[in-house]
Amino acid sequence: MSWSIGYDSNWKRDIGYGVPAYCDAPGCNRKIDRGLGYVCGARPYGGEKGCGLFFCGEHQFGGWQRCNRCYHRRATPYKAKPDHPQWIRWKLKDASWAEWRAENPEEVNQMTAEIAKAKAA
Repeated sequence: MSWSIGYDSNWKRDIGYGVPAYCDAPGCNRKIDRGLGYVCGARPYGGEKGCGLFFCGEHQFGGWQRCNRCYHRRATPYKAKPDHPQWIRWKLKDASWAEWRAENPEEVNQMTAEIAKAKAA
C-alpha cells in the first residue's frame, strides 16, 4: 500500500507524501507534504497520540512527532490550513484527476475560485 495520495475523512482533505501542503501550525507557511513524516502522532490520521494534522519539524515536539497542542494534551486541535495552491492546480489540470473533476463539479468550481482569488491578491 502506498501513502502517496489518500483521503482523510476526519479533516476532509487529501493526504500523503504526494500532496504538497503548508505546515498546519498557526503563522507557519513552510511547505511540507501530508505524508507520515509530518503527521502529528506519527501514525495515519494521528493514531492514538496526535490530532492528524501536519507540521514541519520546527513544530513537532517530543515523541510521536506531536504538535504543541497534542504534546501538552490540549483537547482542541489547531485549525487545518487550506490546500497548497500547487496541489489545487494539480487537481484542476492533471489528466489523472479528470474523473474526479467530472464527479465533483462543485469542488472544482470552489478550487477554481480560490486560485483566481490568489492570483488577484
